[in-house]
Amino acid sequence: MYDFFSLRSFFGASSNSSALLATELVSNAVRHTKGPAALRVRWAAGVLRVGAWDADPGPPEPPGKLDALADAEEGRGLALVRACADLWGWQPLARGGNRGKYVWCDLAAA
Repeated sequence: MYDFFSLRSFFGASSNSSALLATELVSNAVRHTKGPAALRVRWAAGVLRVGAWDADPGPPEPPGKLDALADAEEGRGLALVRACADLWGWQPLARGGNRGKYVWCDLAAA
């Protein structure tokens, strides 16, 4: 996955940030839900959108304040996403009888 995100630096933003955020989103999808998960990456109009789909239609836990989670061993994923991304969100999905959610973040070119 990192090789793909190293291309991000070509467009003027941190490949480390995009790889970190993709890892956090996918690990949340795998760790906190049952069933399949998938990564989706899109580059359009100078913005990289990184998102993870999972089979659980319930909303993700709201992120806590990152500074309050500095010593925590878990629960920092979406706080990191909120701190590093230009924009983030989630939406419930239903397609072809399958339900789930899509949690995403945007990184604009520097």
